[in-house]
Amino acid sequence: MKYLFLFVTSFIFAQQTQFTDFKSVLGKITINPVSRSIAGDVYYDFEVLKPIDTIKIDAQNMIFSNVKLNGKIVNFIYTMKELQIIFPFQKGKNKLSFSYSATPKQTLYFVGSEEKNNLQIWTQGQGKYTSHWFPSFDDVNEKVIFNLNIVFNKEYQIISNGKLDFKSEFNGMSVWNYRMKKPMSSYLLMLAIGKYGQQKQLSHSGIALEMYYEPKDKEKFEPTYRYSKKMFDFLEKEIGVKYPWEIYKQTPVRDFLYAGMENTSSTLFSTRYVVDSIGFADRNYTNVNAHELAHQWFGDLVTAESSKHHWLQEGFATYYALLAEREIYGEDYFYSKLYESAQQLKFASRSDTIPVLNAKASSLTFYQKGAWALFVLREAIGDKKFKKAVKAYLRKNSFKSVNTEDFFTEIKKVSSFDLKSFSKVWLESSEFNTLEANKLLKKNKATAVFLEVDKLRNKSLVEKKKYFTEIMQSDVYYTIKEAVLNQINNEKFEDKKELLVLALQTNNVKVRQAVARTVNNIPEDFRAEYESLLDDRSYQTQEIALFNLWNNFPLQRFKYLDQSKNWIGFNDYNLRNLWLSLALTTANYADDKEALISELIEYSSINFEATTRQNALENLIAFKLINDVVLSNLVNATTHHMWQFSKFGRDSIRKLLKNSEMRISFERILPKLNENEQFQLERLLKE
Repeated sequence: MKYLFLFVTSFIFAQQTQFTDFKSVLGKITINPVSRSIAGDVYYDFEVLKPIDTIKIDAQNMIFSNVKLNGKIVNFIYTMKELQIIFPFQKGKNKLSFSYSATPKQTLYFVGSEEKNNLQIWTQGQGKYTSHWFPSFDDVNEKVIFNLNIVFNKEYQIISNGKLDFKSEFNGMSVWNYRMKKPMSSYLLMLAIGKYGQQKQLSHSGIALEMYYEPKDKEKFEPTYRYSKKMFDFLEKEIGVKYPWEIYKQTPVRDFLYAGMENTSSTLFSTRYVVDSIGFADRNYTNVNAHELAHQWFGDLVTAESSKHHWLQEGFATYYALLAEREIYGEDYFYSKLYESAQQLKFASRSDTIPVLNAKASSLTFYQKGAWALFVLREAIGDKKFKKAVKAYLRKNSFKSVNTEDFFTEIKKVSSFDLKSFSKVWLESSEFNTLEANKLLKKNKATAVFLEVDKLRNKSLVEKKKYFTEIMQSDVYYTIKEAVLNQINNEKFEDKKELLVLALQTNNVKVRQAVARTVNNIPEDFRAEYESLLDDRSYQTQEIALFNLWNNFPLQRFKYLDQSKNWIGFNDYNLRNLWLSLALTTANYADDKEALISELIEYSSINFEATTRQNALENLIAFKLINDVVLSNLVNATTHHMWQFSKFGRDSIRKLLKNSEMRISFERILPKLNENEQFQLERLLKE
């Protein structure tokens, strides 16, 4: 009987949206940055559509009390994953309230501390993780109007979904009251806390655009948020449906797990994209900005009902972001990006057998092949019909969940295009239709040249040098010149020198960077030309050029180090990190080596972001500048919430443990580590 009950209950829970409709919720929450915990009172309004004896709310590892239904204490079961309310529910409206507390192990992240005046707190709920910090719904099909009252230290800015209704203060604390007017899926609920400055702009349609920044990055505001308003206005016009929320906010957060996240009305993005005008050339927020903004329609307004249809979010956001970038950078950029993704998909299809319409498809497939599918479809039926169908699709399904057939239904209304065949080729097959892709790519003159260059891959340099010279001397799009340099990468230096000189003479930052990247062994008679790369307005080019010159010309090391001694680079200190490493390993250069070693080790500590720490640790290990503090910082990396950084820590320790002296050193520091660090290191020592 027990097993039957579990089966029936599980079935009911899976179908809960058919029995109940949760309308709105108010969460009054307080966050404790010392204990890294959250607590509060939650008030849900819901309607029972059909009689049911149990309803559930997803809640991971929480403590509940004062659970009331319509103001009266009610029976409940808590499984550590779900709050289950047991009651003979009949059709009608209800109110559910309760108090809860939690110390989330994920989803709610604490970076820095109040003591060091660098505290940030932020959430990342996609795809079903909001229930780790707020009792909500892992099922994306349950859409709710969320409202939050958040209590925290008044010195900090608090950001959440929707409009700030009001803010009040008492006893050194502030209460920020955020209100939504329309429903959304729980995974799109967010909050961010930190010390931020803010600038506002107004879209053409009157939507307030709030853009946040850390005070230390005020001078980087313009390049970081460059083109934001232009892209917002473009997408509203291109999509044909007014931006669906009352406000749009963007906030950079430290040690974010991804590039960005499209929380409803309030995008979070990685501080990696906070750049100055020089950094903008190599690493800018433009594409991520456009992608997360497009999600406000495709994902937030209409949400894929299951992972199988995930391309309706990521494919659409990728495609519309590319359209927004075309508005800024032009047709050649647009087609060069399509060509680039086509090459990636063509290569991946050799081993990736999972198509777009599959819950287990790769990110490349969901994002890039999904975008390609839309590009192909639009080219086939024409701009006017495509835009009409997209507009109808969004309006008909606003604030609802959708599947691929919902989109196809609107396409069928405007065109007799064979969607069955289209779906088989672009959505249900893992192969990439290179023939059709190339046919469409050739519509752009620059990409047509790109394809011609690609055809010459197996020809000798003698056979293609004249053509490549013409390309370098022409005004063809820069990515083609990059492709030429990549294609001649393995040729003898003397045979390709003329092309390299011409590439440098283009004065295009990206083309010159390709020279820096592809020429690792620098002959003396090319030294002067290569040295000019040190003056390029590109932190990435400078990093490559500095290392290669230092490595190739030992007698010139003092000169290169003197030239670069004040370089910092991106906000991950890439140039400073490299300079310290080179200065410390250059004989007789540094007067105060201890100070330089301390600075480099400090960059590997918990006082900096994961990218800065990893850069420093990589250099410290590569240049054999290892002591107990370095090893301790490396072990700490294994406990970090960013999986890429923690994996780097584990992999690096495994390599070092192959050396018996390093193993002894790790064993020596083990007792000095905290509990989490000891656990991670002991596991690695036992492998």
